[in-house]
Amino acid sequence: MAFVSRLRRPVGLLLIPAFLAACSGGLTPPDDVDSVGVSAVTPTAEIGDTGGGSSSYGMETPDMAMAAPARQTRHLPKIDSDEAMGIGEPVQASSGMLTVPEGGVSMDEGLGVGRVEGLAEAQANEIAEGNASQVVVGGIGTDMPQQVGEPEAIPMSEAGMEAEGDGYLRVPDKATTRKRQSQQQSMQGEQVAFLPRLNNPMQVPETMGGMPASERACRQRLQKLGVKFRDVPRISRGRSCGIDWPVELSGLSGGIQIKPAAQVNCQITEAFARWVKAELVPSARMRYLSGVSAIHQMSSYSCRTMNSRRGAAMSEHARGNAIDVGRIVLKSGKSIAIEPKGFFAFREKGLLKSVRGDSCKYFSTVLGPGSDRYHKDHFHFDLRVRKSGYRHCSL
Repeated sequence: MAFVSRLRRPVGLLLIPAFLAACSGGLTPPDDVDSVGVSAVTPTAEIGDTGGGSSSYGMETPDMAMAAPARQTRHLPKIDSDEAMGIGEPVQASSGMLTVPEGGVSMDEGLGVGRVEGLAEAQANEIAEGNASQVVVGGIGTDMPQQVGEPEAIPMSEAGMEAEGDGYLRVPDKATTRKRQSQQQSMQGEQVAFLPRLNNPMQVPETMGGMPASERACRQRLQKLGVKFRDVPRISRGRSCGIDWPVELSGLSGGIQIKPAAQVNCQITEAFARWVKAELVPSARMRYLSGVSAIHQMSSYSCRTMNSRRGAAMSEHARGNAIDVGRIVLKSGKSIAIEPKGFFAFREKGLLKSVRGDSCKYFSTVLGPGSDRYHKDHFHFDLRVRKSGYRHCSL
């Protein structure tokens, strides 16, 4: 008994695997299901069939596999491949699919919009054609960089860049650059000492260096008085001489000519025009039944002292603030000189005395024959400003 109990355990261990192998014998599929292997699942319809029927998949039985000839296994295409999309070959438009051109799809052509040239493309075309509007440098990274295209560049030698002996470029100092610029300007005959004034300085705002409001108003009054004048460039000859906003007086209302044209300031021009219109013309018509044709002036702007005496104060002529009258010509042809008259020259003496006395209403200084030896042959009118407001009228 003891021997049987010892033998039972190893025999049981041997019977258990044999029992398990006998029970699982029908679970292992045969090797020749599809003459290839265990993967016997294949589609019953070809992929890409457009017949409208739904494709079904099934399992072929071993009998069917043995009856049908062996065929090559076909794998399913990838979802995003051309084969799955059906565009492996060009498809006609009638099939409902569109082909993609080799150059891609143009949105502009589809919308009917013309082709737009980008900035980078335009600059590239300009550089290629040699018409670049910006500075284009070629040969970057080399020892000889050069500008290509337009605008033309100044050669480095002229621009102040000089090569040293070791091949490096040297930037000159400011003094050398200014010296070369001045030499170029002198060779070209250019004058850059001042900026030219506009033809009509009245249009330039005063804040930008234009004509002051008082000067513009004065010129507007001259136009209303019928004065013929034009603006001339600024006159400046030091601190004592010059006119900031001079005018050239050439005529007055009624066709009266000023011979020669006088360069004075606007203020004396206005006062003189009012005196001629309100005093001289009426007096001439009353005494000679004729209007005034011309007025000959002897001095307007002149950089000199009073009476041209050495050491004297500067004259009002130095500021264009005075005018001298030497002769009056009537339309009848009679010429009346400003000088002492004889005893029987009643009309001439009456005319000169009348206009000389009335002129004090328009000018602050009036001198003429009898005042001194410097004014024996002309009338002197000016607008000298005195602190006390005094008017010096020598009648």
